[in-house]
Amino acid sequence: MQKNCVRFKSWNVLLSALLILALLVTGCGGSGSAGSSGSTANSNDESATNNGGGGDAAKPGEKVTIEFWAQKFEETTDAWFKKWVAEFNKSQSDVEVKLTIVPGDAWDQKMKAAQAAGKAPDVRTINYGNVANAAKTGQILALNDLMDAKAFDDLYDNMKDFVSVNGKYYAYPKLVEPSAVLFYRKDMFKEAGLDPEKAPATWDELLDAAQKLTKKGVFGLSIAQTAGDLGWSSWGLQYNAAGHLAVTEDWSKADVNNDEYKSLLNFYQKAYQSGVMPKQALAGYTDIKPFGEGKIAMQICGSWAIGQLRNTYKNILDNVGVAPMASIDGDQTKPTATLGGWSLAIDGKSKHPQQAADFISYLVAGDPNIMIDFFKTSQFSKFSPRKSVDEAMKSDPEASKDTWRALISEKVIPYSKAEPVYPWDISFALATAIESAMKGTAVDKALEKADKDINDFITKSKLAGTNPKQ
Repeated sequence: MQKNCVRFKSWNVLLSALLILALLVTGCGGSGSAGSSGSTANSNDESATNNGGGGDAAKPGEKVTIEFWAQKFEETTDAWFKKWVAEFNKSQSDVEVKLTIVPGDAWDQKMKAAQAAGKAPDVRTINYGNVANAAKTGQILALNDLMDAKAFDDLYDNMKDFVSVNGKYYAYPKLVEPSAVLFYRKDMFKEAGLDPEKAPATWDELLDAAQKLTKKGVFGLSIAQTAGDLGWSSWGLQYNAAGHLAVTEDWSKADVNNDEYKSLLNFYQKAYQSGVMPKQALAGYTDIKPFGEGKIAMQICGSWAIGQLRNTYKNILDNVGVAPMASIDGDQTKPTATLGGWSLAIDGKSKHPQQAADFISYLVAGDPNIMIDFFKTSQFSKFSPRKSVDEAMKSDPEASKDTWRALISEKVIPYSKAEPVYPWDISFALATAIESAMKGTAVDKALEKADKDINDFITKSKLAGTNPKQ
């Protein structure tokens, strides 16, 4: 019994000595690690103080895991993300990107829950309209010190503003889609005595052509006609008619009760009241189906309609004309569209901001052929924000022969504007006025109500002076 006690004490002494030795070795190692949590107590690295992101910080020598959430789009887009995430993972051994595709209707709830739990993804897709507010509230990081400056120099000038706030870039753009393009049926133009190679250039010409094209079973024109669609599809035409949007730059008051906005509402009212468009929309603004089925001779829709036409209505493609949306006075250098689209951003609490930025650089800011592959999958219905990608497309056999892509790239996108970042309530108030005017309310009365509703919202929300872009 005594021998066992001595042996037990001896083991205790030995174990204590070994423990002290281990602590001394750890202290001399200089890694700053303590315990099994992977936290860094004595590091100047940004990951030491960033407590969110896609999991714990990696230990020295371990592969870093980057969580990437992409909002669900078309199946072809989902497949493109999967393909190039896999290629990135194979291209190096230091970083593993884990892709999660999140349905759009679940995005907000899932993201808020992840942020509340400190488990937001390191990289996410984010649309341009949300970048400024996300930057202002610290949800996403500035990229200037994480990515090569040449990547931002590669962006077209009118697109840099989409992802920047006060001189800093908070996201990197992946694509743009103009909100308004004119699609017209060349065969119907011929039947109506119109030149199929000459699209209407002014609003008056557009309405005149629509009158000539309207016949039994076919409406001459389709434009947005419900407040939900008008709220965003009219942004480009607001710029076209007025040179600005519905509020002042500092968001202090409405800016719609003027002659320029009266011209805009008069256009919509005349189009609806003249009988050239259906009284009830045959489809939502984003759907080119009525045009594809021959029920509409001219339809205003976004560039995304190209993909739908090429996939679903191949039999009419030879008779489809594509042109910029008509301008109020025929000046095609005035905006007629805004550019929607998506970008990639890094979570404000990511533990691995540099590795996250390296992945973004690889996927959307690096080899032009990666993005050319994406634009091919979209049937060239989406467009590049990068000069180098467009330059590379000139030597790509498929891209260089696409006349619709060339026309939109050259005649629509350079003159298009960014979508507004103010609350949707403002856009909806004006849209309600447009719809009201279309259905018979006097234009002056409709605008007076919009002016009051917008100003009331500004006061109630204390919106004045809160524009994050200023």
